[in-house]
Amino acid sequence: MTTADNAGEAGRAAMGGEEMAGEAMAGAATAGGGADELAGDTGTQRQFISWVTLALMTTASVASLRPSPSMAIYGLAAVFLYLLPAIVFLLPTALVGAELASGWSGGIYRWVSEALGKPLGFVAVWCQFALTIAYYPSLLAYVASTFAYVIHPSLAENGPYVACVIIVVYWTGVWISSRGTKAIAGLSSFGLIIGTLIPGVLLVVLGLVFLGQGNASAAPMTADHWLPPWTGLSSLVLIVNNFLSYAGMEMNGVHVTSLRKPRAEYPRAMFLATGLVLLIFILPALAISWVMPSKQLSLTAGLMQAFDAFFGHFGIGWMTKVVGIMLVCAALGGMLTWLGGPAKGLLLIARQEGYLPPFLQRFNKHGAPQNIMVAQGVLTTLIGILYAFSSDVSSAYWMFSVITIQIYLIAYLLMFVAVVRLRVTRPQVERGFVVPAVKLVAGTGFVASLLALGIGFVPPDQFGSGPLWRYLLIVGGGLLLIGVLAPFAFLKFRKPEWIHPDHQDTRLAE
Repeated sequence: MTTADNAGEAGRAAMGGEEMAGEAMAGAATAGGGADELAGDTGTQRQFISWVTLALMTTASVASLRPSPSMAIYGLAAVFLYLLPAIVFLLPTALVGAELASGWSGGIYRWVSEALGKPLGFVAVWCQFALTIAYYPSLLAYVASTFAYVIHPSLAENGPYVACVIIVVYWTGVWISSRGTKAIAGLSSFGLIIGTLIPGVLLVVLGLVFLGQGNASAAPMTADHWLPPWTGLSSLVLIVNNFLSYAGMEMNGVHVTSLRKPRAEYPRAMFLATGLVLLIFILPALAISWVMPSKQLSLTAGLMQAFDAFFGHFGIGWMTKVVGIMLVCAALGGMLTWLGGPAKGLLLIARQEGYLPPFLQRFNKHGAPQNIMVAQGVLTTLIGILYAFSSDVSSAYWMFSVITIQIYLIAYLLMFVAVVRLRVTRPQVERGFVVPAVKLVAGTGFVASLLALGIGFVPPDQFGSGPLWRYLLIVGGGLLLIGVLAPFAFLKFRKPEWIHPDHQDTRLAE
């Protein structure tokens, strides 16, 4: 296997659960006539997918109800706060990802390595993996708060309860993933329907009926509230959450060569996907703001607060538990599909280049990267324990969400630089899709990512009475330790014997 093949396999694995969702939807669309097959010269068949199918795959990879409460706080201004990052981050990410994926297999490690060198390629793929260290605690805090409405709503802001759920569910997920269960690959597409589309439509319909009955909206819906009130950067900080919400748009760029006319059809697919994603994000956020006053809204349990209020109003309170179970199942399915993917991608690259100690490079008999998932689980457990001592679960949830976003943004910054650099250094490489005005598009995405990374250090108005130094210590320390110091420490201390024996001959030949 060549170095490029290894990078390709590693990159595909690093795409993790979001790619699984896209593949699952592609399979469904193909079975239903969404793709055509043409026989090639070799007698094999090449599958083409329609641009509508690609749009749906991309929507499945990105859309979620989880960020809705943080935007519902802004009321009608949520529309603007979703549109702005969609224009300056979502579209640039999708377009740049398509060009890179159609020119180089192997994902972000290959792209950045070709443009900026292998060390920075490792930093990029490390960040894709390391963001999950902070992501799982925040995701499972959401799961805990949502499930609280199934058993007892008062537990939603109870730190010890949230900590127990984080620790128990994560380690259960590790056990399931380490068994190599293939069934988890289809859970993302299942979660899109059960945990996103059905609850999302239900929430919006309940909201419209609620307003149609003459009830007043909790948030003003007049034209002078299109923009959020300006009280300094802290009044806009929650917009940073949208960068994480939109992350993953580039993942389905690998399918650009499956389109019949990529240069014409890929932009159509991305604009349709962007529209669908915005609808799934904006309408539920508005529906929440119609029934829940912003001062009472929890960042973790806000979705269930809204359902509970609507169902209570219509006299069907028992439905709260049903929806809660649906949302929890979807979130857990998403966690399982993500759990092994980024870790496996990192390990395949680490074996090839010797980036990690041999102990962390081991796969178990089921092909799962068990050791690194256990090491990751130790950190997740420590973070979970912090929730037990937190008097404000929403603030803790927000801080770990910010750390997740900032780590991921490092990878995006490198990706935007890589596409411009490769236009200069590798102009001869054929690309299935070429970004028009690449410097403007990539520059817009780079500046937006940099600003989002910086704004993340400003605590939001909803942070409460917590001291600023604690917020900066946790957010800044998490970013510095996990996103910067850790990968450069592995690069500095790596040894030749860390290269896996299967790759020794390949490395010597280079």
